[in-house]
Amino acid sequence: MVRSLSILYATLLYGFIFLPVAVLVLFSFQGTLFPIPPFNGPSLRWYAAVLSDARLTAGLVNSIAVAVITSAIATLLGFLSAWGFARFPLPASGLLRGLITLPLMVSYLIIGMGLLIFFNWIGLPKSLITAGIGHVVINLPLCFAIIYAQMGDHQANIERAARDLGAAEWQVLTLITAPMLWPALFAAFFLSMTFSWDEFVISFLLTRFETTLPVEIWNLLRAGLNPKTNAVGALVFGVSIVLAIIFELVAFRKRSP
Repeated sequence: MVRSLSILYATLLYGFIFLPVAVLVLFSFQGTLFPIPPFNGPSLRWYAAVLSDARLTAGLVNSIAVAVITSAIATLLGFLSAWGFARFPLPASGLLRGLITLPLMVSYLIIGMGLLIFFNWIGLPKSLITAGIGHVVINLPLCFAIIYAQMGDHQANIERAARDLGAAEWQVLTLITAPMLWPALFAAFFLSMTFSWDEFVISFLLTRFETTLPVEIWNLLRAGLNPKTNAVGALVFGVSIVLAIIFELVAFRKRSP
């Protein structure tokens, strides 16, 4: 009885979470003009329409570029920050760590508005660069938290041994510390890419003419029902799933004995 109820609960829970996504993916293969029942397909008509739409493909390229570049920068800065806090005694280090992770608890809307006001104040126009800076701001705390949690005393002992053998500090950092932390670095990078790939609020506030794919999707939705939105939404979901699977394999893979 308990097992049956557990299975029923799990089915309802996952159905509640994934049913809207399943409907979106299903009707992305709808062959008719309107993405509503009854289902008439399967058809790749709207995927072809998405790939032939210059604005959507430009938004797709922009989203990929911003996600890759900003994730790499956020991972690098998070790694250096975590290394500094873990290896060197700093005054008020607990307070400083809290300030680094603070953006995790602040609404993206507030962060985006603050960055918009700041960029207007210094005269920096809205562009993919300003949106990329915003993505680094929101992803850096996550990368820092992931990498800092993996820094232990055993790594510090190995680093100390390398210094005793004559290694310079940059050699210790690049040839010892980074390779030991590669699962955390890859996990931080891919998880950051997942968040950056479909981030909307900051991209909407900080871009103007060159926009990312989520902003282009929003522009489509403003005009009402459009079957292309299902296809592009399915593509975004597919990329997010791939990135999440890579993160899962890197961060939580079981080591063979």
